Amino acid sequence: MPTKSSPGPRTSGGAAAARVIAIHTAREELRTQDAFAPDSDKVVASGSTTSRGSGQAMESKYYRNWHLAKTNSEFLVTEFEWALIRLHEAFARWVATSSSVLIDEDIKFSEHMILHVIRMHDRPKNSVTIARMMNRDDVANIQYSLRKLEAANLIVKSREKSGKTFAYTVTEKGNQITQGYADIRSDLLLRAISTIANIDERIAEMTQTIGVLTGIYEEMARSAATFSTQY
Repeated sequence: MPTKSSPGPRTSGGAAAARVIAIHTAREELRTQDAFAPDSDKVVASGSTTSRGSGQAMESKYYRNWHLAKTNSEFLVTEFEWALIRLHEAFARWVATSSSVLIDEDIKFSEHMILHVIRMHDRPKNSVTIARMMNRDDVANIQYSLRKLEAANLIVKSREKSGKTFAYTVTEKGNQITQGYADIRSDLLLRAISTIANIDERIAEMTQTIGVLTGIYEEMARSAATFSTQY
């Protein structure tokens, strides 16, 4: 009489990545094939697609009662901010979902990002450097994440020359996980992104613009800290 087989060992990062790629590639190609027309000027606002031309102002009746969008300029900035929020959440889900097939550990999105930062350029990094690279100021939370990554045998720490702080490097297991993610990312995410017309130029321009806006938001945050609560 046949017996119930026990589950086999968990596949390595590379094997899991190959399995995910094989399962999803065909579906992603179909979904993205017609998603972006070369000369499309479609505008998406609040989840709906309209035929309004790029740069054309939306009628004020659609946003005039919105406290964050009293003018067309305010509307555009607010839409940009909501787009950033949605992009961040989508990015976090993508990282968590794609990474979950590579490692059976309670590793959150931010911890996956810290792991990739540590591996960047294959140079050891301490918690302060990691915080600076990620534009974070919650060093205590980063240190907690580092302890989780170390407990999962994804990173290892060593005392720096100063003797006062520790630097972290990825282990062989950490290297396999990050490389597996890179393979999935290349075959799924980047393939889908490549369907957008002139994507290299668009990405470069967006990156530069977001870098400038990051500086503006940082400066305005410092300015806001000096304001009275009765403003």
